[in-house]
Amino acid sequence: MNRQFILFGVVLTITMISQIVLAIIFYNDLGLDWLCNIGWPVLWVSAVFGLLPILTFRKYGGVDPKKSYIRTQRFVDEGIYRIIRHPQYVSGILISVGLYLITQHWASLLLGAANIFQFVLSAISEENESRVKFGTAYEEYMQRVPRFNFISGLFRLILPKKKSN
Repeated sequence: MNRQFILFGVVLTITMISQIVLAIIFYNDLGLDWLCNIGWPVLWVSAVFGLLPILTFRKYGGVDPKKSYIRTQRFVDEGIYRIIRHPQYVSGILISVGLYLITQHWASLLLGAANIFQFVLSAISEENESRVKFGTAYEEYMQRVPRFNFISGLFRLILPKKKSN
């Protein structure tokens, strides 16, 4: 395990726990109920993006049932990975956004921004590793499937490009 990965995990854990603590202490700090009410569904959607990769890797990744779901044996571009490339990072981003919305506190905004920055950097790093590991297949995948924009990914899936003559 490299130091960068460990440092990422430690810093992310501290910032996420801090944001959760702030959400408890400063719940609806500005009194904007409507904003707070948006935050809760955002958190629920984040749970979906956090769970689907586990199920998808188990189904399509050739994972030994006794091992972690991240121990895939092949490149997976099925299930949720047809919509976005990094669903668990999207989950983390949505958690940070949702916590800020229910907190409405400047410190939660700063911590959430730090979390989002870490998720973006990690996604870019993983993509570089995947390019080396999977080559052209991953490059083509990157052209088909957006990194984080699941709305665009859904539209691309539902409304495929028309082939030109």
